[in-house]
Amino acid sequence: LDDEIRQNEGFKNVSLGNVLQAAYQDKRVSFLSPEDQELFVTLRGPAFEVQVGLHELLGHGSGKLFRIDETGTFNFDSTSVKNPVTGEKITSWYRPGETYDTRFSSLASTYEECRAECVGLYLCLNRDVLKVFGHLGPGAEDILYVNWLNMVRAGVLGLEFYTPHTKKWGQAHMQARHVILRLLLERGGGLVGVKKVTGSDGRPDILVTLDRSLIDTRGKAVIQEFLLKLQVYRSTGDFDAASSLYERYSAVSEDGGWLELREVVLARKLPRRMLIQPLTRVQGNGGVSLKQYEVSVEGLVQQYVECYDHYDSQLENLWLQSQHFW
Repeated sequence: LDDEIRQNEGFKNVSLGNVLQAAYQDKRVSFLSPEDQELFVTLRGPAFEVQVGLHELLGHGSGKLFRIDETGTFNFDSTSVKNPVTGEKITSWYRPGETYDTRFSSLASTYEECRAECVGLYLCLNRDVLKVFGHLGPGAEDILYVNWLNMVRAGVLGLEFYTPHTKKWGQAHMQARHVILRLLLERGGGLVGVKKVTGSDGRPDILVTLDRSLIDTRGKAVIQEFLLKLQVYRSTGDFDAASSLYERYSAVSEDGGWLELREVVLARKLPRRMLIQPLTRVQGNGGVSLKQYEVSVEGLVQQYVECYDHYDSQLENLWLQSQHFW
């Protein structure tokens, strides 16, 4: 009953800053112009911090669910509260025993992630919010731009997690970001651009663009309208309206060229980052030695071998003890 706890008691969140910092040491960025790449590499860390804060605290941390209990009592004024999408009275709600997850089923996770991502995009347009995170003036404008740019680029990268033969998405966040990309492409009036190009190496590539001048106007209006619908459908438990809206933007087909772009995304996929830690050991004199390793596959293997060499006999004994299970 996470939603009830969040709604009535409160909640907590964790931001793994050390993990993000390690991830953002990688300077490789695909699908952006040289100008955008330079700004993106410099600011994606602080921009993502803003997005994560808004996503978790005010995205997942907000949004009342309208309910009726076993006695027929509503947790809202059913005589006066109106649906802001239709302008009419609320006509659907959660019944006793129902939760958001049971009502929305397989759509629940990605739909909720999309709602939280939209909250982050919308609220980062408020300069007072950016000020809370320590960003002012021209620097704040760049943070805002990189946050939106990161989202639309992620919408393209998310195609990796779509499986054509099952027509299913394998990752809730990436499906959500693709939905946002498709929304902004359709409704943004030139705000976002995604086109197939030829890379400097002669191979197929993708260029993602974002018109900075349209974010505060067209972009804000589109996200505002979409977020309102996401919230209303979730609050009232209107699964039919929610799935109709959401699946329209998450459908991947040949008609729109998305399957072709997916092949480019897969072909341009960068090798997985190797995070290689140094090794410290206490010396006989009480001092500590530090050994660092080459950033390569060989260095990674060497680090593991030398770090865990004194566990070899223990691991072998555990392996022998478990042989009868196999």
